[in-house]
Order: sequence, then C-alpha cells, then structure tokens
Amino acid sequence: MPHQFARIDSLERELHIRQLQVQRLLQITQAINNNVAAEDLFGMYGAFLINELHLMQMAQFDRQRENDEQWECTAQLGLKDGECAVDLSSHLSKYKQLGNLHDADHPFLRKFKVVVPVLHKERPIAYVFVGEFEEEDDMYERLQIITTITNVIAVAIENKRLFRRQLEQERLEADFELGAEVQKLLIPKKLPANDRYELSSIYKPQLGVGGDYFDFVEFEDGKLVFCIGDFSGKGIPAALLMANFEASFQSLVRNRPALTDFVYDHYSNVFRVTEGERFVTFFVAEYDRHNHKLEYVNAGHPPALLASEDGLQLLSKGTMVLGSFPELPVLESETIKVPEEALIVTYTDGLTDLQSPAGETFEEEMFFRFTRRHFHLSARQYNQRLLDQLEHFRAGTSFPDDLSILTCRIFAD
Repeated sequence: MPHQFARIDSLERELHIRQLQVQRLLQITQAINNNVAAEDLFGMYGAFLINELHLMQMAQFDRQRENDEQWECTAQLGLKDGECAVDLSSHLSKYKQLGNLHDADHPFLRKFKVVVPVLHKERPIAYVFVGEFEEEDDMYERLQIITTITNVIAVAIENKRLFRRQLEQERLEADFELGAEVQKLLIPKKLPANDRYELSSIYKPQLGVGGDYFDFVEFEDGKLVFCIGDFSGKGIPAALLMANFEASFQSLVRNRPALTDFVYDHYSNVFRVTEGERFVTFFVAEYDRHNHKLEYVNAGHPPALLASEDGLQLLSKGTMVLGSFPELPVLESETIKVPEEALIVTYTDGLTDLQSPAGETFEEEMFFRFTRRHFHLSARQYNQRLLDQLEHFRAGTSFPDDLSILTCRIFAD
C-alpha cells in the first residue's frame, strides 16, 4: 500500500511538471508571437526557473557576434557578481548534446552539474549550465523542461537577430541604391565635343557607389575647366563627400577665380567638412582654346598625361592632397603650351591597381606605352581601346578600387 501511494505521488508530481511545461511554453509562445523583447523573454525564463523549477544555479552563454567564437554570459542565477566574466571559448565546442560536467576541464564549469547546448541548424547559439535544485527529485524531468524552453527562447531570439540583420541589409541596400542614384546625377552624362576639343570618360565605381569624381565647366570666352578627384574610403561616406565636393566645385569655379585661389578655397571647404579625417586627391586644369594654353594644379593625384607627337609629359606640379591639414604648406600651378594635336588623360589610381589573374598590376609604364601608341585617336576611341585593353588584362578579376578616366582630345585649329 505505501508503495502504491508513493507511485501515485510520483505520478502527480510528474503530471504537475508536465502541466508547468505546457503552461510556460504557451506563455512564451504567446510572448514570442507578440514580439516581446529579448530582455523580457529572459525575465520570464528566469522567473520560471526560480519560482517553479526551484533552480538555484544557472548560467547562459551566447555569442557576442555572429561568426564569432567569443561567448559571454547573458543570464545567471545564484552566482556572485563578476563570477560569470570568464572566457569559455576554447571549452564549449566539444559539448554537442546535454551532458554531465563532473569532469569539466574549466573550474567555472565544475560549479554546475549539466550543460544544455542550444543548436540552430546544427550551429551552437547558446549554452546553458545548470547547477543545484532546491529539491533533487525529478531532476531528469526538470532538465527536460529546461532544455525544451531554453531551445524555444534561444531559437526565437536567434530568429529575431536574423530578422534584424535582414532588415539592416535591406536598409543598407536601399541606401546604396539611393547613393548610386544621387551619384548618377552628379557624374556628367554628356561631355562636350566640338571642333576644338572633346571630352570622354570611363567610370566604374567598385561598390556601385564610388569615391571617384570628375566634372567640367565650359565658359563663353572659350575656356574649358575640367577636373578629376579620388576621395579616401569607399561606398556611402565617399559618395557623400563627393556630393559636397561637386557642389563646391560648381559654385567656386563659376566665380572665375585664379586657379590657385580656387584650389585654396576648395581645400578650406574639404577640411571644414572632413575635419582632417578624410582627404581627396585632385587634378584641375583650365584650357584656353584661343592660345592653346593649359594651366593646371595637381593636388596629390596621379599625374595626368599630355601626349602628342613630341612624346609624353607628366602634369605633376601643384600641392599635397586636399583635406589632411588645416593649411596647404605650398601651392603652385603650371601653365604649358599644348600642341595643336594632343591628348590629355587624367585617371584615378584604380587604373594602376588593376590586377591580372596572375597577380600582376597594370603598371604605369604599360599605361604610358599604350598612350604613346594611341594618342592620335579621338577621346572616345582612345577610351574604348583602353577599356578593351583593361578587360583583356584583368581577364575577369574584380576591380580592386573605383576606376575613373577623363580624357581630353585637343584638335588643331
């Protein structure tokens, strides 16, 4: 008879535990469906462990970041302050299923009896360490409840994280699309071509939104101002700086200052916006078609090429990059006589950073040789031949940086 009463009492306790499991699972499921915050889910979880399962010691560890092997304690019961601040990264991977910790090789783990790994698509996303209960009866059933509820909560939180990441990715893609659309408005679509000069461009931003920039302004007195720049960094930050730079260029150059004064004013604006944290390399030139003179300033940019029957001339005089220091230590311009039949090629360093499948770079000397052979072509034809050459050279490898080329063909009178 006593044996039967004990059996009934055991069945009643087991039924009670099962009812607790169902009730708590229902509450947690409702909370998840109502998009309750992770902190509140952990609060429900902790209250259940303490008040209903009478657990005295527990610690839960989660990944600090995705694809990271560093784990941190996100919930604990019955431990002293700071006791959870341990690095278990090299000790957790061997725990693939619920198991005992009596022979654990880390002193912190030996404070607990059982480890409960939480897996999501066979990837560990959390570990729960279970210690003493107030009552050791029905410990197996209690561990089963802890395992079930822990998995439900951990997977729900992991899904929240994945959903947030998806939203962030979609928002980032939308920002890139917006940046690309804005940038398309800033990069000139139609370049001048007449019986005195012709401009043509190649523009390939590496990330869809780039830090390269070129522009031009024609004046009624026969002068043409054109420029090219390369902003430090890539993506949205470089594109935003480029937008500010474009507005400044169009505003300042139309006031017709001396070229050196224009660069000084441009420099001050770049430093004011970036506070020295970013910079731009810049080449600007003013061509007077009446006297065939070209004045230019090179601010730390790859030297432009002037190609003619007389050979190649590098246009490198100027100053340092714009935006790095509050003031320019030196600034000079150079004025040269342009042959009546000539080609001026400006480019960003994405050209010479280009690599072949064998790891060779498109070196300057290769570029110079190509220009010597093809300087007689129109600007559009030259750029097309150069682009074909670059595509053949890279043979499918990606562009390591933004690539821009602005070519100016000078015709005879």
